[in-house]
Amino acid sequence: MAQKSKILIIGGTGYIGKHIVEASLKEGHPTVVLVRETTVSDPVKGKLVESFKNSGATLVYGDLKDYDSLVKAVKLVDVVISNVSHQQIPDQIKLIDAIKEAGNIKKFYPSEFGIDVDRHAAVDPAKHIFVAKIQIRRAIEAAGIPYTYIVPNGFAGYFVPTLSQPGATSPSHDKVVIYGDGNTKAVYNFEQDVGAYTIKTVDDPRTLNKIVYIRPPKNTVTFNELVGIWEKKIGKTLEKEYQPEEQLLKKIKEAPVPLNITLSIIHCIVVKGGATDIAIEPSFGVEASELYPDVKYTTVEEFFEKLA
Repeated sequence: MAQKSKILIIGGTGYIGKHIVEASLKEGHPTVVLVRETTVSDPVKGKLVESFKNSGATLVYGDLKDYDSLVKAVKLVDVVISNVSHQQIPDQIKLIDAIKEAGNIKKFYPSEFGIDVDRHAAVDPAKHIFVAKIQIRRAIEAAGIPYTYIVPNGFAGYFVPTLSQPGATSPSHDKVVIYGDGNTKAVYNFEQDVGAYTIKTVDDPRTLNKIVYIRPPKNTVTFNELVGIWEKKIGKTLEKEYQPEEQLLKKIKEAPVPLNITLSIIHCIVVKGGATDIAIEPSFGVEASELYPDVKYTTVEEFFEKLA
């Protein structure tokens, strides 16, 4: 059996990062997590870092803004996975430079983990946020660094428990706003499954210099279907308010930050089909659930079963 790649994870205490760390350790990859010293002393993130260490991860101190620390960390591994926040996306230029200098990395995963930023119909402010990710893609390609871009589309843990209702903390038992006509297919992936699929791609040559779309069939549903699954679980029909696209666009323009960002992402995924309207061509992409049918992903229906 071939030796599993050593993986450096940057942003490992983040929303998706922690799931990637856990999946990497579970799959038996030697796993290095780059952490700031301030993170270790943080009362919440410090406990998470300690759990990584107890599970077998190697901790190295560093920061995206500390170039020397990046070079040292990169030289320890074969693969780099970045999961930094959207505010830090541009800072990955230093990481690209460090990877070039180190010269030992066989694959780099920039912080993507959303929609395909090269192929979408998003409006501002989401559109503006995606520009930074596009610039990082082009910089990686210009540098000749081997890459994989992970596109999981909608995070189920964020959108599903609230039925995509901004400000909600649980799915409604009474009323729901449906964006557009509710008939556009969207994709919802649970965060731990994104971690599992990501790590599956690490030593797979089929994913080299490719976009990996995560579109598990049972989680590729319209908004009407999503609401219908919830109604079935609770045995009740919800009152539905259909919000035309024009009205949603108006709300996006008038809403404050960060609500306008949330609404623009909902518009992109739920109304415009940003997760499903791309034909995956072999020249640039592959689909994760087809590559790895052995991954037992959580379905929307299973999740609602627990909530109900």
